[in-house]
Formats: sequence, structure tokens, C-alpha cells
Amino acid sequence: MKVCEKVQRKGTTSYNEVADELVAEFSAADNHILPNESAYDQKNIRRRVYDALNVLMAMNIISKEKKEIKWIGLPTNSAQECQNLEVERQRRLERIKQKQSQLQELILQQIAFKNLVQRNRQAEQQARRPPPPNSVIHLPFIIVNTSRKTVIDCSISNDKFEYLFNFDNTFEIHDDIEVLKRMGMACGLESGNCSAEDLKVARSLVPKALEPYVTEMAQGSIGGVFVTTTGSTSNGTRLSASDLSNGADGMLATSSNGSQYSGSRVETPVSYVGEDDDDDDDFNENDEED
Repeated sequence: MKVCEKVQRKGTTSYNEVADELVAEFSAADNHILPNESAYDQKNIRRRVYDALNVLMAMNIISKEKKEIKWIGLPTNSAQECQNLEVERQRRLERIKQKQSQLQELILQQIAFKNLVQRNRQAEQQARRPPPPNSVIHLPFIIVNTSRKTVIDCSISNDKFEYLFNFDNTFEIHDDIEVLKRMGMACGLESGNCSAEDLKVARSLVPKALEPYVTEMAQGSIGGVFVTTTGSTSNGTRLSASDLSNGADGMLATSSNGSQYSGSRVETPVSYVGEDDDDDDDFNENDEED
């Protein structure tokens, strides 16, 4: 129990640290012991600490990696453990759905961008010249749509990284990906209206490993394929450009009435690396004392 309490209190410790503290505590309590008996008693205490740590590790109360000992927790009853496992299961299922949704949206983005490049290239070949500079819109961008009668107050920070818009009427904000989808650049995959010809084009615009996935998206056999984020804003609400264009300049917008934002650009998901398996090796008393 003392070994267990020590490790629990410290959280992370080592065999030598636990053994030294327990030896010091018992030695202080038994000052009448002769020196030769004290040496024997110290070895006995260290041996018992070693045994206790192995028992705790076998019960999965602690874990050991090299010389580092970490507290895991005391065993729980079956009902509580089952409940914890169910919570963990739901958490992981939700994470899988989020990753799946991100992957689907990234596929749509790639298809839309490649379609746009092909369309622009064909337009240049037909015109036999590049487009005039004033006719080009660079990516990423956002479109703010409102009534002609709306009064808009725009403030720009000194470094031109933040923009503050105040509207006295409703307005809509659309990001570049949403605009490209409405132009048909995603081959109808985002709405489920993908013809056989469009599907063939879409499959040709993604890596070969993702072609079956695109087919499933077109068939609607993957849950939650058609992702379009739509939200409403009210007075005092602020919209950040990082939410709209994934890294574009900052933009804040407020409106006295309800307004709409539609956008589907997502950030590239970060790879998730699971925790390493616990070291199952038993304690080696000699190694710990080296």
C-alpha cells in the first residue's frame, strides 16, 4: 500500500526514488536498530518495493518504460469500465466521422481546383492569349453578397491583415470552394447529382488510390458525404477569415440582422499518431539500481 500511495502521489517516478524514500522513512522510525541490522533491513525494504512494483504493473495499475514508472489508476468495477469503454468507442467513432468528412471535402477541393485549371487552360488556348490582368481573381477569395441599398462600413488595420465590415442589412458570405461547387467544378459530387460522364472526369482528377472512394461518394454510399457548412450570424457576431479561406487575411463582419455564411473549405488534417504500446518487461532490480 505504501508503494502504491507513493507512485499515485508522484504520478511519475522511478524504482530508486520510491525505494530510497521508504528506506528513509523506516530508518527514521527505527533508530534503535544496530548498523549491521539496518543494512540488512534496507536491502529487505528494497526487495519488497521491487516485488510490489511488479505486482502493481501486472494489475495494470502502473506502467514502466525503461526506468520511468507512471501511475495509470486503480482497477474499476465492470459496469464502470464498460461505461468508460462505450464513451471511448463513441469518441473514436466521432473522430472517424470527422476524418471521413475532412477527406471527402479535400477530395472535392482537389477535383474543383483541377477542373478550374483545365477550364482556364482551354480558355487561354481558344483565345490564344492569357487573360487580361483585371479579369483574374486569385485564390483563395471570399464573396460578400448583400442588397444594393445596404450601408457597409469597412475598417482596415494598419498592417492590412484585418478587415472589419459593419452591415445595416442581411448579407451572405461565400468562400472560393463554395463558388467553384456552384459553378459545377466538383462534378456534382457535393450534391449527389453526378452523371456517369462527370464521375469519369472526377476519377481522372484524383490519385488512383482514391478513385474507388470517389465512386462511393457519387453513389452516396458513404454517410455524411455532402458537406456544406451553413451558419447564421446576428448582431455582434464576428466571422474570422481563417474559418472562411484557411489562412487568408483576417476579416470581421457584424450585422444588425441575421446573415448567412456558406463555405466548405477545410484544413488538411494532421496525422494522428497513437500512443506506443506499454513496455511489458518486468522490473529488473539490478538494472534499476545501476
